[in-house]
Amino acid sequence: MVSGSVHRNRRRRGWCEGAAGRRRSSALGLMGRELAMQGLVMVEKRGAVTLVGLNRAEKRNAFTIPMMQELAIAYGDFARDSDARCAILHAHGDHFCGGLDLQVVAADVMPLSSSGWLPREGVDPWAIRTPAVEKPVVCAVQGYCMTLSIELMLAADLSIASSDAVFAQLEVTRGLFPFGGSTARLVQAAGYQNAMRYLLTGDTFGSEETLRIGLVQQVVERGRQLEAALDIAHRISAAAPLAVAATLRSARRAVDHGNAAALSSLYSEIAGVYATQDAQTGIGTFLAKERPTYVGK
Repeated sequence: MVSGSVHRNRRRRGWCEGAAGRRRSSALGLMGRELAMQGLVMVEKRGAVTLVGLNRAEKRNAFTIPMMQELAIAYGDFARDSDARCAILHAHGDHFCGGLDLQVVAADVMPLSSSGWLPREGVDPWAIRTPAVEKPVVCAVQGYCMTLSIELMLAADLSIASSDAVFAQLEVTRGLFPFGGSTARLVQAAGYQNAMRYLLTGDTFGSEETLRIGLVQQVVERGRQLEAALDIAHRISAAAPLAVAATLRSARRAVDHGNAAALSSLYSEIAGVYATQDAQTGIGTFLAKERPTYVGK
């Protein structure tokens, strides 16, 4: 079990250390009410990598509104943590996520289409109601990965899947609409007809198919998905963070606004990165055949 959790307390604000790990406590108003944290999302720091774990394993990590809110708060905390360079979204238990828990949230599906569920200090993990975090997010998935959880992967920067993972975008079979971004992002990632093959039928598909269509970037043996994600996240975190951020901005600008927009700002991004202390460190250590240590300046 990953230690640590996101926690809010009415009386005080800050980071506190305890046996269960590093916890954040602060007051949070949500639509005039305080949000009581339930441990539905667990957070752990491993150096510059933040692990964000879905923690409703007894329900296949299916989302309720409080769970979505806790995940948004965890993303917000990661975005504001100057020491965190990369995040991994993973899940406790046998399954990544069964999508929405319709037995609990059936009456609240329509409110989810607005921003009313999103806590004021949160960042939308689906990157629809707020911009995406400006640092890389890696997904590590296993078991069932349904509907909203596929859209979490699509909002991340890359994904690792276990060989036994099963995927489905089931909304049309429930009389619903995929509101987490897959009608745009699955088309971008997989191509129009590959996306329609699954968006329009709700059919299940496996890890090898997700690799073929570009939804995931690596398939590993079951139980190794988090290990593989950590390997990538640590390598991202060892790179120069300002160069990583500029690379993300340029790539996302191309995806969101087209190649022309990304190319028009390319040289300003290059100039900004080249002027950093980290760039001089990188060039100097390369010439000296030494390993660089980047400080984000």
